[in-house]
Amino acid sequence: MTSPVLPEELTLVSVDDHICEPADMFDAHVPDRYRDLVPRVVDEVDGSQQWYYGEIRGRNLGLNAVAGKSPEYFNVDPLRYEHMRPGCYDVHERVRDMSAGGQLAGLNFPNWTGFSGQVLNQGPDRDVNLVMIKAYNDWHVDEWCGAYPERFIPCGILPLFDVHEAAREVHRLAAKGCHAVSFSENPAGLGMPSIHTDEWDPLFAACCETATVLCCHVGSSSKRASTSPDAPAPVPMNLSSVMAIYTLGDLLWASFWHRFPQLRFALTEGDIGWIPYFLWRAEHTLDRHNGWMRHERPQGLSPTELFRERILCCFITDRIGVKLLDELNVDNVCWESDYPHSDSSWPNAPERCAELFVGLDEKVVAGVTHRNAMRHYQFDPFARRPPERCTAGALRAEAPDVDPVTRVGRPADDRDLATWQRLTRR
Repeated sequence: MTSPVLPEELTLVSVDDHICEPADMFDAHVPDRYRDLVPRVVDEVDGSQQWYYGEIRGRNLGLNAVAGKSPEYFNVDPLRYEHMRPGCYDVHERVRDMSAGGQLAGLNFPNWTGFSGQVLNQGPDRDVNLVMIKAYNDWHVDEWCGAYPERFIPCGILPLFDVHEAAREVHRLAAKGCHAVSFSENPAGLGMPSIHTDEWDPLFAACCETATVLCCHVGSSSKRASTSPDAPAPVPMNLSSVMAIYTLGDLLWASFWHRFPQLRFALTEGDIGWIPYFLWRAEHTLDRHNGWMRHERPQGLSPTELFRERILCCFITDRIGVKLLDELNVDNVCWESDYPHSDSSWPNAPERCAELFVGLDEKVVAGVTHRNAMRHYQFDPFARRPPERCTAGALRAEAPDVDPVTRVGRPADDRDLATWQRLTRR
């Protein structure tokens, strides 16, 4: 049945938020003998702050830390912790921001390490890399998520340079209650084996054994869609979700599904409005060209059937995608906030979602806004917090003093455009 969607009655669980990790995150989790090798925050000569792992420069903050700022204050270049709102890096302030924005819970991806932990995978000493990756996960699960277990879905990173260690880490994380890990949208783009080999089988087996979802976040291959090398800034920004199309293309035709029918992937921060077309194209491709392609359907599934059964997806404010929900499996569609990134709908997500969901069945709304995420990631906030205290209205009532406007930083200027062009024209 359908009924008016009231913002204050929504229960919102995001499957994609981010942490601008605090500078002291490794302090309690790295053995003493590795202290000199711990990643660190460095004050740069231009006055900004930047994470480094040895000589490897981490991902910058910039657009990844603009929550509460007007677009005129969006900066692309790295900035300092004091130039962002504390909710970006302080878990207690994050929860207050979530409450002020009417959001119950969120799955948080890393930031400075790259969305699939690329930076910590690239160090020259694999033993040290493994120590730092485990330390990151222990901080994330035990400190960040552990501080408010009813407010966070834990998501680990993996030592992708060693598939057997990655499999062991999946089991270790699952024992901590973590059933999501970040996997690259295209590991071949990171110089690792393609998903079309059998090299990832030990990892895939571990994920099946622990019911762990492999999350493929846009940008987790450190690559972008390629157009003209001199394309102006709006081109790569407009096409920022295109890598999700490539990921879906790989997944629809992968052979590992024959071996791992229980495996589940999630497409993260790619929106959903484009998916029905590419599913149609996959069916057309199979119908017209399988005489020579020789594709064998895993468990007899067509590409569309495989997608609907085994691949999750999500959106922030994609009105086209919401109109096309009937083309998808609504049990596998989730909502995301993307706090504190520049695409986030915080702090107005309940209002934006209410506008999008007009006319939808209330069971579909409940699934997309929280039930699907809870089921797929084995997350039960209601075990600690009664449902009536989980709505946007109830949460906002707990944080009436939060100022949603971030009153630090500098206006955007030519430095930001120059930084963007440097990043996208390598």
